[in-house]
Amino acid sequence: MKFKIFLLLLVSSLFVGVISCSNKPKKSRKPVAKISIQPRNKHYEFGDSIRIAISVKNKDGELKDSKLYIDNKLITTSSELEFSHSIPALNELGKHSIKVLATKTDGVEGVTFQAYEVVSDIIPEQYGYEVVNTYPHRVEHFTQGLEIHNNKFYESTGEKGKSGIYQFDLNTGNVLKSFKMEDHYFGEGITIFNAKIYQLTYKAQKGFVYDLNTFARVDSFTYSTSEGWGLAHDGNHLIKTDGSEFLHFIDPKTYQVVKKIQVYDNKGPVKYLNELEFYQGELYANIWTTNNAVKIDPKTGKVLAKINFDGLLSVLYNPDKPIDVLNGIAIHPENGKMYITGKLWPHLYEVKLIKKE
Repeated sequence: MKFKIFLLLLVSSLFVGVISCSNKPKKSRKPVAKISIQPRNKHYEFGDSIRIAISVKNKDGELKDSKLYIDNKLITTSSELEFSHSIPALNELGKHSIKVLATKTDGVEGVTFQAYEVVSDIIPEQYGYEVVNTYPHRVEHFTQGLEIHNNKFYESTGEKGKSGIYQFDLNTGNVLKSFKMEDHYFGEGITIFNAKIYQLTYKAQKGFVYDLNTFARVDSFTYSTSEGWGLAHDGNHLIKTDGSEFLHFIDPKTYQVVKKIQVYDNKGPVKYLNELEFYQGELYANIWTTNNAVKIDPKTGKVLAKINFDGLLSVLYNPDKPIDVLNGIAIHPENGKMYITGKLWPHLYEVKLIKKE
């Protein structure tokens, strides 16, 4: 008898469970978008045209709309299940993200991502060099920045406990004026703009501003990137590198980044951009750990030329006085003479660039 009652209760509970489950509303499923880029290429060249096609699979319910974003900027909105967007000429180098946010009328969203990469449409010119003059350089200076202003030479140095900024005599290498940074800072690149010296630090995410005449520190600023490397200016903005392929353009009054561009040649990104120099509308950059420098179009990020300084390090090699990598490039604004040096180098060189055929 008890067994029959148990079976009856079990069947009843299962029946009630089925009824109750059947009464639960079904969970709305996310819409799924498919993104395709035509033509399909591993990467695209600057100036190429592409078409981004979007197809949304709406599994149940109605689609409210789909939003297309490129680099987090809203491009277009459509209520159709299939739509497209054409870019007649790609004009930004580097890697770019595509995002489609599809939303149903019940509020359920689905997000799909895709990416594309744009390389330069020009092959960089190739340059070598010849040494025109050799000047002394202080071997204890771990060079991070080199500047010429009003026919005077300036340098910034790195390493904790040894970082600072200097004005020095070209012919003797003697320091004429200096400012030693606090020991916990690792100094990086400098630039001179509006009678001020702007200086970066390596990992402190902090920059400093000095009066050009007195070297007194008059201001400081912070930046969001984890590291500071090279610094220059184009007459309107400070231009900063952080060891990647990115150039950060900074408002010198607010210290806010107003734009970023990526530096690319015809094959891909050019990383480890270090010490910078701006001259006659073009930007020069040392490439860290190499004997190379590049000339960049600062409007687009295209690499215009590559400069090979092989040979200088081997000439300087002395096992008793170790040296570090090439770093420090400056161009005299009045006569166009180029000067280069390196970290702990005993010499600073005036060089003439020789185009390779």
